[in-house]
Amino acid sequence: MVKLGMIGVSPGNGHPFSFSAIVNGYDDDGLRQSGWQVIYDYVRERHPSEFGFDDVRVSHVWTQDPEQTRRLQAACHIPHAVGDWRALPEVVDAVILARDDHERHAEMALPLLEAGLPVFVDKPLSLDPEALRRFRPYLEEGQLMSCSGLRYARELDEARAHIDAYGPLRCVRGAVVLGWETYAIHLLEAVSTVLPSVPVSVAPVPAEHASVAITMSDGTLFQLDALGAVPKTFQVDLWGTERRSTHEITDNFTAFRRTLWHFVEMVRTGTPPIDPAETLRLMRVLRAGRQALREGQPVPLEAVEAA
Repeated sequence: MVKLGMIGVSPGNGHPFSFSAIVNGYDDDGLRQSGWQVIYDYVRERHPSEFGFDDVRVSHVWTQDPEQTRRLQAACHIPHAVGDWRALPEVVDAVILARDDHERHAEMALPLLEAGLPVFVDKPLSLDPEALRRFRPYLEEGQLMSCSGLRYARELDEARAHIDAYGPLRCVRGAVVLGWETYAIHLLEAVSTVLPSVPVSVAPVPAEHASVAITMSDGTLFQLDALGAVPKTFQVDLWGTERRSTHEITDNFTAFRRTLWHFVEMVRTGTPPIDPAETLRLMRVLRAGRQALREGQPVPLEAVEAA
């Protein structure tokens, strides 16, 4: 049995509940009363066969709020809570750090990695170059995974499989709710699995929200908009010389389940599920975008400090 520890929570991020429910199943009353109605609504639409992985359980949990810990245990059949997350190496085989406050990721993940545990870190991994340098060997050794679930979005499966049918790409657009630092990574991850090229520079686009134009290595333009407080939006648009398509990403459950499947495979095999260079490159894009938006001028990725 692979025993997973779950660490949460951060404001506005329900991943401790959704991830735990996907692995353990859920208690209907417990999840309905958890305060995460959107998660309750989409998990109760799924067939029982879609929950769980062979010989894997979320067995222990820690959050900084005892009431949240209690709700998470009740909602997702988690039998044990620990009083200090640093105790997790003594009782579990791997840890999911399901918090998106990236400023604390190194502080919390590195001690667990140094203790030998495989760790999944919620997006984004870090925007601090020194923290990324410390994370790099664990990414390369198949002990650390970090991504947005939209890397595995079901809605992009067909485009991934048939990207050549688009012909040369002229333009790609992505739009996402909320802000640049924590939500742009969703669309960066999603698009990175579709396009055959990689980002080389980021330029600000004048707008009331965070908007950038990313130039890809083959010349394709990728415009990415973090729209702020708008209705839920995760959308990718592709224009090629032979074909165009629009993809509204709504199936969180499948994206998260696929993410967790890859993490469990990493735990079992020690093989990195994502090219470490890509994870680090996307963190550079986030940092380049932050700088471009702050300074109002283009930023080549090569000018951003490497991890």
